[in-house]
Amino acid sequence: MRRMKIFLRSVVLPVTLAVLLAMLFLPVYYKDNQLNMLLMWICIGVPYGIRRMFLWLVPHKYDLAGTVGVVALDVVLEGIIGGFALIFQILRGVIETVKG
Repeated sequence: MRRMKIFLRSVVLPVTLAVLLAMLFLPVYYKDNQLNMLLMWICIGVPYGIRRMFLWLVPHKYDLAGTVGVVALDVVLEGIIGGFALIFQILRGVIETVKG
């Protein structure tokens, strides 16, 4: 029973959330019958990288344009890092399930 709980929490829940995000953002990264893999990676990875937002680049002492630019760069970086965090979380959940 403990293995099933670990598997559901650590593997099924993140994969389900990633699939729901992929379906939600489908019009964003799928245009003209072409799939933009980088944009898909960023859109799916944003919720997993949100904790790392403003970790390295904190927008202070900038004007409005500089702040918007730093925030946009942070969102892109958080999406890329979040994609890797999602993969790491799923692998860690599989390993925990097997160890059980």
